[in-house]
Amino acid sequence: MFRRHALGGASVIAMQLMLVQSVTIAHAQPEQELPSVTVDAPRAAAQRTTRKPAAQQAARATSRAPRPAGGSVTAASGQGSGASGQADSAVAARDQLSQAPAGQTATTIDRSLYADRPAFTVSDILRESPGVSLKQGNGPRDLGISIRGSNARNGFGIRNIALFEDGFPVTQPDGLSRSDLIDPHAYGAVDVIRGPSSALYGNYATGGAINFRTRPGGSIDGAEIGSEGGSFGYLSNYLAYGKKVGNFEGSLFTSDVRGDGYLGNSWFNTQTVNFLGTLKVTPDDRFTVKIINNELSTRLPVRYTLGNYYLNPYQQGCTSGTSFVAGCQTVGLNKNGFNTQGGVDPETALQAGLGRNDRRTIVGGRWEHDFDNNTTWRNQFVFDDRNISQPTGSTSAIGDYPSYNYMSDITRRGEIFGLESTAFFGAFYNTLTASGDTRFVVPGGNAALGRLSGNTWSETTNYGLRAREELKLTAALTAVAGLGWERTHLRGVNTAYTYTGTAPTTSVGITTADRQFDNLAPELALLYKVNSDWLLRARVATGYGTPQASNLFVLPTGAFGNNTQLKSQTNLGYDIGFDWTPNRAVTVSVTGFYEFFRNEIVTQAVTGPLNSSYTFNAPRSEHKGVELAADWRFLPGWRFTAAYTYLDQVYTEYTENLVGGSTLYSFNRAGNKIPGISPNELTARIGYDHDSGRLAGLGAFVEVQWKDSFYMDNANLQKAPGYELVNLNVHYKTELASETFKSLNVFFEVRNVFDRTYIASANNVQNAMNSGVQIVAATGTIYAGSPRAFMAGMKVAFR
Repeated sequence: MFRRHALGGASVIAMQLMLVQSVTIAHAQPEQELPSVTVDAPRAAAQRTTRKPAAQQAARATSRAPRPAGGSVTAASGQGSGASGQADSAVAARDQLSQAPAGQTATTIDRSLYADRPAFTVSDILRESPGVSLKQGNGPRDLGISIRGSNARNGFGIRNIALFEDGFPVTQPDGLSRSDLIDPHAYGAVDVIRGPSSALYGNYATGGAINFRTRPGGSIDGAEIGSEGGSFGYLSNYLAYGKKVGNFEGSLFTSDVRGDGYLGNSWFNTQTVNFLGTLKVTPDDRFTVKIINNELSTRLPVRYTLGNYYLNPYQQGCTSGTSFVAGCQTVGLNKNGFNTQGGVDPETALQAGLGRNDRRTIVGGRWEHDFDNNTTWRNQFVFDDRNISQPTGSTSAIGDYPSYNYMSDITRRGEIFGLESTAFFGAFYNTLTASGDTRFVVPGGNAALGRLSGNTWSETTNYGLRAREELKLTAALTAVAGLGWERTHLRGVNTAYTYTGTAPTTSVGITTADRQFDNLAPELALLYKVNSDWLLRARVATGYGTPQASNLFVLPTGAFGNNTQLKSQTNLGYDIGFDWTPNRAVTVSVTGFYEFFRNEIVTQAVTGPLNSSYTFNAPRSEHKGVELAADWRFLPGWRFTAAYTYLDQVYTEYTENLVGGSTLYSFNRAGNKIPGISPNELTARIGYDHDSGRLAGLGAFVEVQWKDSFYMDNANLQKAPGYELVNLNVHYKTELASETFKSLNVFFEVRNVFDRTYIASANNVQNAMNSGVQIVAATGTIYAGSPRAFMAGMKVAFR
């Protein structure tokens, strides 16, 4: 099932060359443009600078639509000629570079920060934003993304934030997102919205939201071919093509990425296609189509304990038989494929053939209609299908998860009592119905499957309303108020199979769930523009997140059972901060926050028959911290950037029960640190780019990443060590005087220059009792980070 395609890289390169040839030929022909049409309304957008605080930009822009799904607005002007007779406006050209809504605590990461370096995973973009933490997931580009620690309490994937691409949701109705489909080369900018945001983004936005914005066709204006390679067999080939012709603008991105991986049993092979197209069919109507498809085939190592991390961090020498070197993590596989009575064979990930073979397909459409100068109606529909085959341990998860998402909203611009106003009202409905199997993995390699361990049928449906008002009280003061209501209906049936004897008799246990959750999320923000240099921000907002269906059917022992009492988590957050931009060379943004959680959903790895994760509610907890972003061009060509996050998260009410033998022990965790939360994280960079003379385009930078140590368990007995990494980059870009070629960009980078051994991922681990003493369970939750790696690449842009 899991095998590499030896000729894939060559075929992609050949396809790209053929496409570029066709682009060049087409460019030589006279271009026939459709008649241009302008549509006018008062929505001028401010120009954005790299990593500019979004609130500062919002205050400098005129009123615009809140765009809760990141809808499209661009700056343009022209004389209206349609029947509506609109005036000059930003609606005329609408690319996909929409800004974060006013009042949000947000940062925009511009492409210029990662265009001159290898870009393998989403971490190469998002580590430039304060408040964001990342940990390695189960696959080459699968990362756990946290905003203010939102995903640190989750075992896999991305939860507790809402993800979008060009305004189209890529978080499914059950709250799960994965970053496998995100190839950083495809994007022009990323908006990171931090803090509880369910008033605007709905369920699961307790940590915030992220909108990835692909490059509009007009900004590409031709083709770009890129290739990167480096240590551990890494090879990435990609093609981007885009044009704006008359009333149509479109861009297409394709990539092929593969490698051997730096951990034992971690080779990968993944292909991505990403298309965005917008057609203005009338002066008042625009249609946008979004298509994403990702294919992933990868092997996976077994997560290992802290002890095995110290002995064998990269899981090398874990091949076959009894010839393992010290520190090899194994997984117990039932020899008969259904119970332990036939014996258990401990095998490494390489022996068992563990991995993932997944496909993700997203197709979306959006229709925007301007009723008049000040009123826009938007309708959007998205089909999102996640198909998985994941033998990642002693069992394999298999299933297809199709979902449907529809939203409709109206934005009205005008005045209320003589005050400039932008009002927004919308409704939404989304649903996911799926049936997933869990099957035993049997010894012998290639992730061969045994009998059925369990099946979970589930249906998750969310629907609700949201409203928002932006009101300019004075020339300097803007108020934003929002309210969201949502009902979530969660239904599920878990069927667990138990096999007794070597010629087994089968017993079936059935657990059902039928839960309904109602959530209300208000928010209020104030923006005060003291002068052209200072913007003060204050915000109070709420978030909520319901459990996932699979959370309802796993016990603390790791076996299937009834956990259907889980509640929605909610949080109330207070943000206060400022943006200081005294000139074009300096930008500083600081935000302090304090959030109060009720029934926080926490997931931890357990040692059980399914090697699964158990989810529980912590009645009360508190999260507080500080976020700092700085961008300083202190001398011509020189630039310093920094993104720093301080987090302090503790349980304030939570009693954990542990069983030791026949005795039940209760432990009060109030005051304990929430596991998985690093208190300090910093990414800082200093670089120089020469902009004149014979060396124009030559540049270099040094980057430092620091992650503090953090607890891995509720009792705060075990810590994952912190680390500091240093990366070094040299790059060169030049414009080409040619009728065919536009530019050439080459770069070389050394990552982890000092070859530091560090932990890239450590999921939370369960506590246990041993002779009446509280200990940390021997559960594997760790992946090491990459040793020193050398990477190089080049990009060629064509006209």
